[in-house]
Amino acid sequence: MHPCEHPKVNMPRIGFYGLGSMGIRMALNLQNHLSSTGLGQLHFSNRTLSKGDPLKAAGAVAETDFASLVKSSDIIFTMISNDAVLGELVETALSSGDIAGKIFVDTSTVHPDSSERASEALAKAGAQFIASPVFGASPMAAAGKLIFAMAGQPAALEKVKPLVLNVMGRSIIELGEDVKKSSLLKITGNVMVIGLMELISEVQVFAEKSGLGTVLMEKFIGDMFGPVADSYSKRLTSGSYAPPLTTPPGFAVSLAIKDAKHALSIANDMDMRLPVSEIALSNMLNARNFAGENLDSSSMYGTIRVQSGLSFWSAQSRQGN
Repeated sequence: MHPCEHPKVNMPRIGFYGLGSMGIRMALNLQNHLSSTGLGQLHFSNRTLSKGDPLKAAGAVAETDFASLVKSSDIIFTMISNDAVLGELVETALSSGDIAGKIFVDTSTVHPDSSERASEALAKAGAQFIASPVFGASPMAAAGKLIFAMAGQPAALEKVKPLVLNVMGRSIIELGEDVKKSSLLKITGNVMVIGLMELISEVQVFAEKSGLGTVLMEKFIGDMFGPVADSYSKRLTSGSYAPPLTTPPGFAVSLAIKDAKHALSIANDMDMRLPVSEIALSNMLNARNFAGENLDSSSMYGTIRVQSGLSFWSAQSRQGN
């Protein structure tokens, strides 16, 4: 008979917590996969539970809080904003009851030390932790094309990978058992991402000021450096760096600021500097101070515009707060 009619009784129950611009898209892909393959329903929760209404409409099951989600799930994915939230969730899990055998998969960007602390604390309770930060912004999350950097115990990874590959992600980078490595790869990768966005922002302001124009410059960027650089340029020229106040940014500036601070902290511990990251961080902080939280990580573009005698706002962005 069709597997949807008789799901396997030993199939792990899947949960998802954290339904921001990335999490909701990832969770929808996961729910659609579970539903279409007869693997049950996704259980979900979030600080603001109403953000999960699209999931509920797709057949997922809402849980009132993270403790309830842990009790109702065997594999729990999290996509949260910062290290402090991860620590709070681990404490909640530990106090929720018997969690032996459960697998916690954190897809957030946190400091490697935070991943290690989470792994060690959960292991003492018989649970397993996979550090699995993702590369890609919300459009890639919606398309199921994220890149997952995964580290953890091999047996746990084998259980989780079928829920990721060709479901939420297009590829998996496996980094062994040391959960610090996947967090370190994500932060190192973000040094390049943030640096590239800073560079393209400078180039596009230079093109505008010189009279060359952003349209011609964007064609060169795409032709010369490919679709990734082209997409970064479009976040500037489309005005997405400062979206309408009613539209969430693709990747919030405060998250990028957190990531840049992690990178600079690690660099400082190694007695080195990251000059481009320092400049990008300063420009993002200035952008947030000027225009508030509802900004994309590319909003350093607005700061560079102001430094160059232009308005923070472009013709395509929102025009104030």
